[in-house]
Amino acid sequence: MTASHSLPVRVYYEDTDFSGVVYHASYLRFMERGRTELIRALGVDQRELFDGATALGFAVRTMTIEFLRPAVMDDLLTVETRSVAARGATMDVEQRVLRGEEVLVTAKVKVACVGGGRARRIPDGLRQRLGIAD
Repeated sequence: MTASHSLPVRVYYEDTDFSGVVYHASYLRFMERGRTELIRALGVDQRELFDGATALGFAVRTMTIEFLRPAVMDDLLTVETRSVAARGATMDVEQRVLRGEEVLVTAKVKVACVGGGRARRIPDGLRQRLGIAD
């Protein structure tokens, strides 16, 4: 079973462009928060992970996004994040941004675990919590 998380996000004026539609880069921020909250929900203290002796972090390596429908100011969205697979230092994540039941954006993300300026194998404990294996 893979790990999943849902994050509610309200659209604010600052998230929109001149026409009142959510600016495409705002979805990147929403999805970054979703991935962060997935890790937090698994009981991993990201600050400790980042500042600890092993000093690990995560960086987006690739991302494929489909913008299907626009969101607008004051919409209440849900960012769904699900871990799919892992191979060594990388993890595949699928994300969706919804307004109610309507899917607005989908993304496939490959995230790399890094430390000391190099790729690092995702720690086994985190891998188990994510429900993913090589």
